[in-house]
Amino acid sequence: MDTREILQYLHYYQPSTRDEIARGIAFEGSDATLKRAIASLVGNGDIIVTGKARATRYSLSPQAHLLMPLNLDTYFAKDVDERQVQTSFNFQLIRNQLPAVELFTEDERKHLNELQQMFRKHVDEMTVNEYKKEMERLGIDLSWKSSQIEGNTYSLLETERLLRESKTAEGKTKEEAIMLLNHKDALRFILDNPDYLQLLSLSHIEDIHALLTKDLSVDKGIRHRRVGITGTNYHPLDNEFQIREAIHNTCELINGMDNVFEKALLTLVLLSYIQAFSDGNKRTARITSNAILIANGYCPLSFRTVDSVDYKKAMLIFYEQNNLFAFKQIFMQQFEFAVSEYF
Repeated sequence: MDTREILQYLHYYQPSTRDEIARGIAFEGSDATLKRAIASLVGNGDIIVTGKARATRYSLSPQAHLLMPLNLDTYFAKDVDERQVQTSFNFQLIRNQLPAVELFTEDERKHLNELQQMFRKHVDEMTVNEYKKEMERLGIDLSWKSSQIEGNTYSLLETERLLRESKTAEGKTKEEAIMLLNHKDALRFILDNPDYLQLLSLSHIEDIHALLTKDLSVDKGIRHRRVGITGTNYHPLDNEFQIREAIHNTCELINGMDNVFEKALLTLVLLSYIQAFSDGNKRTARITSNAILIANGYCPLSFRTVDSVDYKKAMLIFYEQNNLFAFKQIFMQQFEFAVSEYF
């Protein structure tokens, strides 16, 4: 049987008995088969058992809750008001749940490390000028895609012309051009100060946000009021003190990690999840995550081949379910693309 059905049931209904699981997934096999499947998931660390005999209940482990695959098509087939979601900020996520799990499997870590070694080998063989050109090309792609995700209508060719020749595109707003140029300035700052994000801090995050939102109608600094997110019933924190505490806890978590891939991935999702600013949070998360990669000598991501809708869905499912699986797939795919495409 497909054990993912059990995990997906427990994601929404836990703790549950074996009989409740059987009814919930409409299981038609033998009780022995179901017992073996559950025992396998317990052995893998995906399910936690509490109680004994008839009082036995099964729940997802923190690892499974965060990293089990959820079907995005099935999930988003339901209207926003029909989905079972966690509507408020999960304080335990950063404090207790994420520190207790490994975000990448052994095979995933091996693959990412092999890609990173390939990147370092290629960079070592490049001249300074060759490296600069490739990083400029990656930066144009990143500025375009990061802005496109936020609704910017510049094409990639129009973005290249703007960033290289300072020529704006016809029929586009001034704000769209400013958004793209701000990405260029933020990336230049990161490349000119490659050690800037060796340690993540609120002040550094605010600096990057200020660069990305310069000359746009966006409030600077930590927000003091509520903010809503289109397409979801998840409501970020609305208390400035709690926002600052969440950012502090995030920085502490990320700075305490040894694995650079985990640092970069969590920066991407957590800065978006906290929504510390009135606008520009995802842009800030993408550039800050890349700054961490660059500070540690790792290949940055352009996100060029990401579908904007898929990116937003992966982010929404993290907001609503604290499930990281879809976004982790995007991260790994984009790291592989960046290594093979630019270097």
